[in-house]
Amino acid sequence: MNDLTSFYRNLIEKYAAELLQIKKQLFVSSMVRLTVFCVLAFAVYLFFGKLPWLLLMAVLGIGLFLYLVSRHQKLQYKRDVLKALVEINETEIRVSGRDFHHLSSGDKFKDAEHYYSQDIDLFGRSSFFQYANRTVLPKGSETLAGLLKENSISNIPDKQAAIQELATEPKWRQGFSAVASLVKTEVGSDTIELWLAGYRSFVPKVMRILPWIYSAFSSAILVLIATDVLPISTLVALLFLGLAITGRYTKKISRLTANATKAQNTFEQYNRLILQIEEREFKSEFLRQQKRKVTNESEKTSKIIKAFADHLESLDKNNNLIYLIFANGLFLRTLLHAYRTEQWIEKYSTSVPTWFETVAFFDAYNSFGNFAFNHPGYTYPTLSQGDIVLKSSQAGHPLLHPEKSVLNDLEIKSEEFFIITGANMAGKSTFLRTVSLQIVMANVGLPVCASAVSYSPIKLITSMRTSDSLADDESYFFSELKRLKFIVEELKKDRYFVILDEILKGTNSTDKAEGSQKFVKRLVASRSTGIIATHDLSLCDIAEEYPQIQNRYFDAEIVDDELHFDYKFKKGVCQNMNASFLLKKMDIV
Repeated sequence: MNDLTSFYRNLIEKYAAELLQIKKQLFVSSMVRLTVFCVLAFAVYLFFGKLPWLLLMAVLGIGLFLYLVSRHQKLQYKRDVLKALVEINETEIRVSGRDFHHLSSGDKFKDAEHYYSQDIDLFGRSSFFQYANRTVLPKGSETLAGLLKENSISNIPDKQAAIQELATEPKWRQGFSAVASLVKTEVGSDTIELWLAGYRSFVPKVMRILPWIYSAFSSAILVLIATDVLPISTLVALLFLGLAITGRYTKKISRLTANATKAQNTFEQYNRLILQIEEREFKSEFLRQQKRKVTNESEKTSKIIKAFADHLESLDKNNNLIYLIFANGLFLRTLLHAYRTEQWIEKYSTSVPTWFETVAFFDAYNSFGNFAFNHPGYTYPTLSQGDIVLKSSQAGHPLLHPEKSVLNDLEIKSEEFFIITGANMAGKSTFLRTVSLQIVMANVGLPVCASAVSYSPIKLITSMRTSDSLADDESYFFSELKRLKFIVEELKKDRYFVILDEILKGTNSTDKAEGSQKFVKRLVASRSTGIIATHDLSLCDIAEEYPQIQNRYFDAEIVDDELHFDYKFKKGVCQNMNASFLLKKMDIV
């Protein structure tokens, strides 16, 4: 059992023990509530007919019962958080054994027109996203996918520092994720943002004070009726007057209440997450910048959101018929709550998207911190501005099992191109994806699978998995040409690391060879940097004409009538191909 597995197992044991205690407390709480209810019922029977004692027992009993209900709910929430924590650590143990295909694959984030996401197993089954993603919120998943697709080389040292800090705080990360996992919402945060942005107020300003005046008047009337100064019919008239005032806005109140009911739970749960961010002191400036987005100088954002959640909860009471009649008929309470809700929306609605985005940011960055924590042997690239674009020692693919992965060294300079040849299954494509992921991971601030890395930040662009499109009536060859055109146009705008796998696969050998050579010369003229894998050995001849081009290969050997690969990255041109051998070996020919 490795150190990481031991760490996660110890946490499971700790949280399981705490969960057992909470379950015992919940049982006791249930028994106490039942006892209080029985005692209260007996007291009502015992003091029936003795109004003062009956009222006293009712007030005390109901107050105690409501307190016990609240306490029971808090215990249930602690239980749910502990269950989530146990599940989080069980997931980490499974993933450490390369069992992660039950996690979200991120298929919806695939984009054939993106710079690289279609080519490097970034999304989909057995993808880097599926392996590294621990986001809990839908918006967090979107943020994580966006960061991986951003193709930005800015603020890399700040990103590294943020990830390094989060990597050292597994309990805080897990606590945040556990709370986030309890966000069960009827509508998404995007829907709420649209609702708030498009909301139009309808409650008149007078409702800031009118409900208080009306409530005071109703209270006075109740006292006069109790002292037989006024008849009960006065109260009935007052009740209908209040209902008439409220009824004027019934449709709009109903619409507001319906939306409030859907949004209430979202705000309550997001408030818990923002509270965790507020209470955490971050050292990294990058994380502190994010925290400042939910830090209000005069008042904590968590308190602001809690106030809104309370307003929404008050509106939700309108669904109770007794409350609807008497609270509105005598005290105009719903109009007061609607007014307060609208005032909050008017003041804070433009801030809500920033608050939600900040929570999503921490949800996404927790995945990065978790990845770094789970890979203590990985290396944060040292950034440089020299001639070398990427120099990696003992580099490997992060999704390959460490015991099976063959590590390679790579050093490629600015404006240099490697042409890689090799037999089928010799490791060319895996190597291309290894280099691609190193660049993507380095750009988002993650440590990479290597013992040492020197890196001059550069954007990535690839063409490795072009496909035809029946829907767009496009041939494979035309799709590939469009992709190459896209690459050429992008190279005019910015500096890129270009990775290509088998150029012009959709045409005949002679045309392919001639076209490939012309395209490679075009890349060299663009002063870009990159790697091209090919089975066309004639393409290697360009190295004699251009000093910027270097030939590399992956080898295959036939030993004792068996095919062997060493998966090592070597200088030169491959001389051993294996297609004919495999056809014969598999009795195809």
